[in-house]
This record gives sequence, C-alpha cells and structure tokens, in this order.
Amino acid sequence: MGISVGLVVGSYLFLLGLAATYLGWGGALVENFSDIYVGYNSSLLGSISGGLWGFVDGFVFGVIIAWVYNLLHTIRR
Repeated sequence: MGISVGLVVGSYLFLLGLAATYLGWGGALVENFSDIYVGYNSSLLGSISGGLWGFVDGFVFGVIIAWVYNLLHTIRR
C-alpha cells in the first residue's frame, strides 16, 4: 500500500512539475506545493525533487492508512 500510494503521489508531483515547466500549466499549484516540499519548483530538477518528496510522503501515509485499516479490521472481528 505504501509503495502504491508513494508511486501515485510521486508521479503526480513529478508530472505536475514538468507540465508547469514545459507547458505553463499548474504553476500556481507547484508554488503552493513548494511551501511543503523543499526544492520543488517549476524546473526539471525541481520536478525530480518533488517526485522524490511525493514518493516518501505518499509511502508514509500509505503505510499509516494500511496500518489503521488492518487495526480496525482486527478490532471488528
């Protein structure tokens, strides 16, 4: 679950950064995310940084979500 969510979030941030860099789409959203993820901006290197941060962030939250789900599933039995 952690790897799956990490890949989705990391890919999203990476592709958003590339779209802002080369197509001019989503620049304001990249600026908002840059307040959260260090090094994330509208550039190729910034997109890679955002993708890595997104993977780590998504991995952690995916593991937490799976842990809570399993905990609730165990309690319900």
